[in-house]
Amino acid sequence: MKKLVFYWVLFFASIAGKAQTGISGQVKADYVPFSNYIRPIDSVKTDSKSDFKRVQAALEIPLSLKMVDENKPKLWSLYLQGSYAAMENKYYDEKLFPAELLNAQIGLKHIRPIGGKWSMMATLSVGVYTDLEQITIDDVLLQGGVLFIKNFKPNLAFGFGPVLTNAFGVPMVLPGIYFNWETQTALHFKIAFPEGAEIGYRFTPNFDLKAVVELDGMTAEVSRDGKSKLLGYQQIIAGIRPQFKLGEHWTIDFTAGSTLTRSFQTNDRKLSDIFKEKDMANPKFSTTFYGAAALKWKF
Repeated sequence: MKKLVFYWVLFFASIAGKAQTGISGQVKADYVPFSNYIRPIDSVKTDSKSDFKRVQAALEIPLSLKMVDENKPKLWSLYLQGSYAAMENKYYDEKLFPAELLNAQIGLKHIRPIGGKWSMMATLSVGVYTDLEQITIDDVLLQGGVLFIKNFKPNLAFGFGPVLTNAFGVPMVLPGIYFNWETQTALHFKIAFPEGAEIGYRFTPNFDLKAVVELDGMTAEVSRDGKSKLLGYQQIIAGIRPQFKLGEHWTIDFTAGSTLTRSFQTNDRKLSDIFKEKDMANPKFSTTFYGAAALKWKF
């Protein structure tokens, strides 16, 4: 189950989201300082260290929008997402982790009501997932999915459906899940699967203070022993996030907290590898500080 959630985060989080009736996007930078590498064979904290620095950007542009069926949106939109991360690795006897990671994709999204409280979201995207050492056709991943979403209440929605990816070498279908539950009162919370959860208090219309827990990651196709494999980085962070609304369209927030866990894993590009238990734990790092800043907009 842990591996399945990991793949949802790496590949399928972009298919989940509300219909945006205008141009929206964000630019985000996050930073994890040096922390010690924990050897998986015996769980010993070593003197080897790695940091993590990343810049992310996302943009969604509506191409066609009509309000139908009790003023519900029928939307076609184009979305672009990109992440670049740099790692400095010190005091290792051999190379274990990449120095760079790049994830970039472009996709098409369609949302429409299908009757009652149900709606449908469909996406198709193509992207490059690489460690930048050698970019080949194996680094290009295709993804698509269809989610059927029921809005039980305006603030509670659950969706499911098939998701198609060639991350495993040949096209495979995996289950996709979407869950979003949030409140809009002064004391508010949000749970979004698989991204994370938050609870906050809105002191003024322009200032919100939140406590957050988030799961995210990056991936890259790599060659190991002459085979194409997937190298994945994942981290779970917890922190405090003050958020400031700048006028009608802009929001800026800052996050300060800790990495609850961050690790790498390398998997064969086979569907069966998701359900196979490993004999050894994944390489991971000791807990340390986490910081981030993000600028968001919605027109």
